[in-house]
Amino acid sequence: MTAPIDGAALLDEVEAFHRRFNVFPTEAAYVAVVLWDAHAHLLDCFESTPRLAFLSPEPGSGKSRALEIVETLVPNPMAAVDASAAALFRAVAGVDGNRPTILFDEIDTIFGPKAGDNEQLRGFINAGHRRNRPMFRCVGDGANQTVQAFHSFAAVAVAGLGSLPDTIRDRSVNIRMRRRARNEGVEPYRTRIHEREGFALRDRLAAWAEQVTERVMDSWPELPDEVTDRPADVWEPLLAVADAAGGDWPERARAACVSLVTASKANDKGSLGVRLLTDLRDHVMVGIDRLPTVAILDRLNALDDAPWADLHGKPLDNRRLSRMLAEYMTVDNEPITSRNIKAAGSVLKGYYAADLRDAWARYCPPPPESPLPPLPGTENVA
Repeated sequence: MTAPIDGAALLDEVEAFHRRFNVFPTEAAYVAVVLWDAHAHLLDCFESTPRLAFLSPEPGSGKSRALEIVETLVPNPMAAVDASAAALFRAVAGVDGNRPTILFDEIDTIFGPKAGDNEQLRGFINAGHRRNRPMFRCVGDGANQTVQAFHSFAAVAVAGLGSLPDTIRDRSVNIRMRRRARNEGVEPYRTRIHEREGFALRDRLAAWAEQVTERVMDSWPELPDEVTDRPADVWEPLLAVADAAGGDWPERARAACVSLVTASKANDKGSLGVRLLTDLRDHVMVGIDRLPTVAILDRLNALDDAPWADLHGKPLDNRRLSRMLAEYMTVDNEPITSRNIKAAGSVLKGYYAADLRDAWARYCPPPPESPLPPLPGTENVA
């Protein structure tokens, strides 16, 4: 009988291995990456698998090296820098019966602003986040084609510049990498030497996973109260791994979960439509029940730290404003449209706050808290 493996001690070793070669921005990032490495060995225990994303605004931030270390620790790694969606469909269906862990470097070349749409690949990465979400494709020649289901459930880690499409970002543990400071040193990574060390840890992770599979399969980890919906799907497998490992990993995992989910929400401005609704509520129509379109555009385009003055080289105009707001509904379930506003003896087209309030309530984050009024008798105190 194989001696039980101390899961907590093993994860400590995996973390130490990462720390030798990677400088992550936070302690939470180390915890998340180690748990992600381990979860790839237990994939059949879970209903979903989070994507792991190493992202940065500039090159030289350690993203590729982070992915390289992950590659030594996960089962059946498959580097997929320029792989087609069709190749990935077939790979996940099983290369020699082994489902790969897909590692995408330079993901910005696929989804970046100059890459155009890559909907098949985006669909594959999105669908593979959850079990039993096959992709259906026609196979064969000419009239002899048949519909075939390709399984897409697989662990995926990516690295790249900038950000990810919203649908992938929301399914990911996002690590915002940055360039090392002068006082942040790492050990030089030598593939011929250190790869073997990573492989040894990988094999021990696989052995430990076999020992705890039944326990993890039946577990329902307790999630922090503030983590719900999609973030809960992302973190549930990682917390299950931490609980199986024991030691201080359950506590560290939940602290990392709250930290990274909170940071993700703080950085998430939502879709452009939600940003438009929020700016209208918080900056343009404050205390106003109606406003002509021309005045709305002037105020939006004058906002600092807002995208409206430069949307692909052009300011927001009335046609695009109308098109964007028409995607949302009034309380009567009618598309939001401009209406006549009488002003100074003339009639202008504009928008009414009453038409926007239902969309504000449904889509926008809570409004900024208003400052508390002064205590009675203190109004003139300096």
